[in-house]
Amino acid sequence: MSKLSGQRMWQLGCVVLLMSLATTAMAVGGKPAVDKDTIVFAVGRDIAMLDAQVDNTGNSDRYAWQLYDNLYTFDKQGRLQPQIASGYEVSGDGLEYRFSLRNDVVFHNGEPLTAADVVYSFERILRPEVKSTRRPYFVNTFESATALDDYTVLIKLSQPDVVFMNKVAAFVAIVPKAYTESLGSVAEFSRAPIGAGPYRFVEHRIGQYVKLERFDDYYGEKPGIKHLIFKFVPEASSRINAMAMGEVDMADGIAASDVARLKQSPGVDVIPVPMGSPLHVRLYADDPSSPLSDPRVRLALNYAVDVDAIIKNVMHGIGKPLSTFISAYYPIGASKDLAPYGYDPAKAKKLLAAAGYPNGFDTVLLSPTSYPKDVTEAIAAYWSVVGVRAQTRLLDYPAWNRLNNTHKSGPMTVMQYSNALYDPITPIHGTASKNGTWSNYHNEQVEALLEKTLVTSDTRARDALFQEIGRVLREDGHSVLISELYQVFAKDDHIEWTPQSGYAFYDLRTVRWK
Repeated sequence: MSKLSGQRMWQLGCVVLLMSLATTAMAVGGKPAVDKDTIVFAVGRDIAMLDAQVDNTGNSDRYAWQLYDNLYTFDKQGRLQPQIASGYEVSGDGLEYRFSLRNDVVFHNGEPLTAADVVYSFERILRPEVKSTRRPYFVNTFESATALDDYTVLIKLSQPDVVFMNKVAAFVAIVPKAYTESLGSVAEFSRAPIGAGPYRFVEHRIGQYVKLERFDDYYGEKPGIKHLIFKFVPEASSRINAMAMGEVDMADGIAASDVARLKQSPGVDVIPVPMGSPLHVRLYADDPSSPLSDPRVRLALNYAVDVDAIIKNVMHGIGKPLSTFISAYYPIGASKDLAPYGYDPAKAKKLLAAAGYPNGFDTVLLSPTSYPKDVTEAIAAYWSVVGVRAQTRLLDYPAWNRLNNTHKSGPMTVMQYSNALYDPITPIHGTASKNGTWSNYHNEQVEALLEKTLVTSDTRARDALFQEIGRVLREDGHSVLISELYQVFAKDDHIEWTPQSGYAFYDLRTVRWK
């Protein structure tokens, strides 16, 4: 099939799809895919695993809040609120946290949740053999966890951590000690997870679906539906078509090109939600033999990309340029003075020449299929103008995710960094510190500033520190900044649901049919 004929067929498919959305027979407007005790949610990324203690946010964002509860969580405004814990006290020196637990929480297997399970959950994350992506956030400050009695836990830190409670709310899913220890491997838990959240696990078919069921013994507010099904539908157009055909009730990852048209479709709600997530190109800068080890090259890659044009023409206006790596949707740390790099190919060429690459160089740009491939191709096209010849490679999200979590997605990859803490320490530590799970970058000035953030609790002072970190990373070309990322959802307009704004995790605890 020729490139032209393939493009014509794609265009024809879009016309047919949009015609189907305009018909009165569209299966939305209070017409469930299954029944009004079930919601089928089409997701664009396959759910590779179901262990929220091991998994990264980019995969666990859909299931974690449904299957698991933590000691604390975040409300819709990003404020801490108690969950399994009924409260906590912190010592004056910030080194001891004493948690009081509820006494009415049970796991999905019927076992009561006690302090022993909380202690075990912290310790499991810290064990190197578990290979938890959450471990880097605790390993340098966590000292011990002790069960003082069945419903009291004492956590000791080796040094103060002013965002410790945010990390607890984001990363420490509580799992049952006896059950988890009875399994032969970490992978076994992922295949049959047990948590204490409002839904329990039923079935997982990789590449197809995840089925959850309301946990009727949940201690908190019960979900408004009995069955929640995540159905993997990789193509954005196919997710819309599945709604039109009555196969699903909700969908994520709606293509920006379809937003305006979908908003005109009867029976459909379209919800663009800022994720507090910088879409960027991760650069493996720690290989001295790579051109990317030179900050001039990294800066050149930024100046070579017309971000405004990509947002307008490729992302159809669903985006916003980044001035630093810290999203404007974080409560602190976003730059108030710096402007985006701007498009300057002449400056990019000068920087490349100064770095010893007057004719550019060859490289490989990876991207998961969950991101619009047009964005990846546009980045590569702009680079080609200044002589950087990037071969693009698209990988299925689970395969890419395994590589990206283990420092094997180099020399560069398109990625996002989801807001998981409502504090910039997450993206900065994860991608810009020497020990970051997704970092192949090291800058002593950033390390020193990060150390200060660990002992600075004053909001204005933290804001200033993170603005300075953002400035340093920008001047050093830490990554190629593309855009603020928005997650666009579509749902039947008879479904009641308010998504979490500026945050990665899906909160489906209160989703229900009207």
